Amino acid sequence: MDMRKDVVIVGAGPAGIFTALEMIRKHSAKRIIIVEKGKAVEERSCPKHKTKQCVNCKPYCHITTGFSGAGAFSDGKLSLSYEVGGDLPSLIGENLAQETIDYTDKIYLEFGADTHVEGIGMTEEVKEIRKRAIRAGLKLVDCPIRHLGTEKAQNLYYAIEQYLLQNGVEMLFGYACSDLIFENDTCVGVYASNGKEDLAIYATHTVVATGRRGADWLERICTEHNIAHQPGTVDIGVRVEVRNEVMETVNKVLYESKLVGYPAPFKNKVRTFCQNPGGFVSQENYDNDLAVVNGHSYKDLKSNNTNLAILCSHNFSVPFNQPISYAQKVGELTNMLGAGHILVQRFGDILDGKRTWQKELLQSNVRPTLPDAVAGDITAAMPYRAMTNIIHFIQAVDEVVPGFASQETLLYSPELKFYSNRVKMDEDFNTSVPGLYCLGDSSGWTRGLMMASVMGVLMGRKLA
Repeated sequence: MDMRKDVVIVGAGPAGIFTALEMIRKHSAKRIIIVEKGKAVEERSCPKHKTKQCVNCKPYCHITTGFSGAGAFSDGKLSLSYEVGGDLPSLIGENLAQETIDYTDKIYLEFGADTHVEGIGMTEEVKEIRKRAIRAGLKLVDCPIRHLGTEKAQNLYYAIEQYLLQNGVEMLFGYACSDLIFENDTCVGVYASNGKEDLAIYATHTVVATGRRGADWLERICTEHNIAHQPGTVDIGVRVEVRNEVMETVNKVLYESKLVGYPAPFKNKVRTFCQNPGGFVSQENYDNDLAVVNGHSYKDLKSNNTNLAILCSHNFSVPFNQPISYAQKVGELTNMLGAGHILVQRFGDILDGKRTWQKELLQSNVRPTLPDAVAGDITAAMPYRAMTNIIHFIQAVDEVVPGFASQETLLYSPELKFYSNRVKMDEDFNTSVPGLYCLGDSSGWTRGLMMASVMGVLMGRKLA
């Protein structure tokens, strides 16, 4: 079956959503269709709150797939500084990036985001934290945070979903995009299927915004169709969990401490990411049953712990240039050791060269908030270079946050970020193929909700 539209958007994550949203706000009369292989946000649910363990939903994980992408089930933090969220400012300029962040933030407020902003107004306390970071050889990145909250984010994105539908945006849920359609070296649409019906959707403009969930698919598409791209950075790391008491000052002053370092001996970039005060460690499933760890933070429901990611950046070019595949292999090996579950290990046991046993977790002050995580040995799967970087970085953070590197601090693995493929494009988001635009985390230019949304806003303005 053939369909004809003006704009087809592949993926209903923040980048795709805000492309359509901005076109409507600019009074565009173009016919828009969004193709999303997951479900509408109101139909998305994770059964784990009933089963108490991941049941590996098929054909995809509802936490990562569906309207609003992983954003609906994430902790929902909007970073309000251009310095956080990827490399988009280097493409469009820092001033435009910040201006568009401010504009996009107002849209989130219109749809119900909390008016409170974390991490502002405590200048002297921030100075003290920065001094400790400098002494430890780390850089503290200031970034105001608007926290949506996991449960609140779903309501907000539902409001956006209904707004788009009421303004004529067509949405095809349950349809996966299999390939792009080309005519005379120009992209003229996409092929999509729900397993029963195959569609050819023709459009003047094709926007691919498949998020981290679809980064490997887009990399394959780029290779098959000679769409200019290059290997980027892949992040491999762990999620760290400590008691709230350890992080109390940082949580209060900054909410999220964004620390960056280059620990010896390898000097790779290592950073903190996605800090969740009073949060919960969570599991996400990707293709081929790959289980990865993440973290959530609710507005109302709180735990006794704070969790955050520590990510080590790796770059590959010659002779190996498939960083996403590399990260997947690390994750698969870790999953194998955990019998398909997330692995958890105490930091002190790593330093002592021993695995962690389940009974030892029950004796600690830090009780895991991911109940089906399996105690084991992360170091048996984590590459030496990455593990060494993580250990030294944790010890440096301990100088900023005393107690962070304690014996019972928990490390969960694998935490992987799939956005290494970097699609080459100009400041108007034109790729090497006429008619094709690639946005958001899958494009390799953004990382996180706000910057992906910003890219969608700018795309929407150009298409409108």
